[in-house]
Amino acid sequence: MLYHSNNISLSDQGKFRIYFHLPGFSIPGHTDHGYGPLATVAESFMDPDTWVKLHQHKNEEIISWVPEGVMRHNDKTVGELITDKDHLMIMNAGSGFWHEERTLATDPPLRMLQIFVRPYALDLSPGIQHKPLAPGRNNEWRNIFGPVGSDFYVRNDIQMHDIRLDKGTTTQFPAKPGYDTFFLVYTGAIKVKDQLFRMRGNGLIVDETGVLLEAVEDTLLVAFSINPKAVITKEGTIGR
Repeated sequence: MLYHSNNISLSDQGKFRIYFHLPGFSIPGHTDHGYGPLATVAESFMDPDTWVKLHQHKNEEIISWVPEGVMRHNDKTVGELITDKDHLMIMNAGSGFWHEERTLATDPPLRMLQIFVRPYALDLSPGIQHKPLAPGRNNEWRNIFGPVGSDFYVRNDIQMHDIRLDKGTTTQFPAKPGYDTFFLVYTGAIKVKDQLFRMRGNGLIVDETGVLLEAVEDTLLVAFSINPKAVITKEGTIGR
């Protein structure tokens, strides 16, 4: 079953704007805005010379995927980190992690996805992962993060992939039996089961594997493979 969703909530703070993509609300009558371990996907925009001041996150795993611009992170534990198209950052907030984000006046406009994952237990040990991403190849899915044991990991049963598709390319969503798929078009446009999804469009595939998609334009796409039966907590600061 494919659900085509337009459930997006906008938080407009002037120079810092967030579109919250709510995977659970893809399903009519679903009372949880999240879907299993995936609480929300926040599409964040920061203008040059923007400062998100020191604040705390608890009981959520936050993945910063930055294909455009640079995100400048600072915290009292690790210090300053820069995340861009070649690097990934995961904040395993656990029992509590304080950080701030900013862009400089000389930086380009920032557009990124920050993915909020619900962990399997409360008050886990906090920490941060930051290192280069493996290079991707056009028209091939690239693994971004997965459960504990993956190169980049979160503490629940969910995986993220991205792909850059040339116009006219057809491929399958990465999925395995028993897992569902939430996807979001970052740029471009795709067709899935004769439904068109353009930039910012998202959908949820339930109880199906081997689903095909076709790139109607050159496209950058992300997909999440989710265990809907995973044990979750709902106490995250943002991604409740």
